[in-house]
Amino acid sequence: MVAPAHLTDRHPTVSPERLIAQLVPPPTFNDVSFASYRPDPSEPTQAAAVGFGRRFCEEAAKRREGKRKMFGKREALPGVGLYLDGGFGVGKTHLLASIYYTLAAGPAPAAFATFGELTQLAGVFGFTECIDLLADYAVVCIDEFELDDPGNTTLISRMLSQLVERGVSIAATSNTLPEQLGEGRFAAQDFLREINTLSEIFTTVRVEGPDYRHRGLPPAPEPLTDAQVTERAAVAAGATLDDFDALCAHLATMHPSRYLTLIEDVQSVFITGVHPLDDQSVALRLVSLTDRLYDAGIPMVASGSKLDTVFSEEMLAGGYRKKYLRATSRLLALTAAGMESSDPA
Repeated sequence: MVAPAHLTDRHPTVSPERLIAQLVPPPTFNDVSFASYRPDPSEPTQAAAVGFGRRFCEEAAKRREGKRKMFGKREALPGVGLYLDGGFGVGKTHLLASIYYTLAAGPAPAAFATFGELTQLAGVFGFTECIDLLADYAVVCIDEFELDDPGNTTLISRMLSQLVERGVSIAATSNTLPEQLGEGRFAAQDFLREINTLSEIFTTVRVEGPDYRHRGLPPAPEPLTDAQVTERAAVAAGATLDDFDALCAHLATMHPSRYLTLIEDVQSVFITGVHPLDDQSVALRLVSLTDRLYDAGIPMVASGSKLDTVFSEEMLAGGYRKKYLRATSRLLALTAAGMESSDPA
C-alpha cells in the first residue's frame, strides 16, 4: 500500500505559454455539442437557447470572415455578442463550450476562459498585448462573467470592446442566483450596465431551470471521520490526502492561476478536518480550487463539517454570495461522486 501524495507538497509554476494553452473548455466538457445538450421539456428557454447559440456561431463566423475589399482582401466586421443569463446548473457552460467547439472548427482560433482566467491573462501579458494576442480569434467565450470586482470588470470590458472592434465575437454566461431569476432580468441589467460599451452588440438570452447537479441528490451527506478518509485515500489510485487548514495555507502561497497545475494528474482529493471559514480571503481561494476540481471532474471525500456549512451565513449575505453558492453546489456534486467512487463496499 502506497501512502497518498499531498497537494501541500506541490509547488507548481505556470508559464505564459501554458496560460494560452489553457484557453479551452474544462475537461468535463471535452465532448459536448449543441446536439448533445438535452433541454428540459418543462423549460422552453433551454431549447430556445440552443437555437440562439447556433445562430450566434453562424453570425460570428461571417463577421470573422469579413467583407471583401479591393484586390480580393477581406476586412473583419465588428464582432457580435451573446449573453446567457441563468441560474446554477442549467447547462450554460455546456452551451458556451458548444459555441467554442463550433467556431474553433473554422479557420480562426477560439478562446474559452473563466472571468478570473481572463483577468490573469491580462495581468501576465499586459492590456495591449492581450488584445493583440486575441485579435485574430473568432470568439472569446467567458464563463461566469463576474460583477463583484468593479476594477476587473471595467478592465475586461475595455478589452472586450476593443476585441469586438477588431472582429472578435464575445459569448458570456452569467452567475445569476436562483432566487433572482424572473426579477426584471436582474443579472442582465447589471451585466450590461457594467459593460455599457458592449451593450448594443449583446443578445441576452435567459436559460431557466433547476440545478441539474441536485436533481435526485439527497442533502449534504454526513461527513466521514478522519480515519475513514485516510483509509479510503490509502487505497485510491492517484489520490491526494491533505489537512484542510494546511491546504488552505498552501493555497495562499500561490496565485490561483496555478491551481489547475496543482491538481494535474490527480484522480481524487481527500481532505480531513473541514470546518466553517471566517476569513474571506481563504474562502475565495477555496472557491477557486473548487472550480478547478469541478472543471477537471476530480471527486472529493472529506471529514469534519458538512461541506454546505463551509461558507458562513455572513459570507453568503455579502458581495461574494454568488461565488459561494456556486462553490457549495459544486462541492456537493464532487462529494457525492467521491463518496460513491471510494466506497469500500
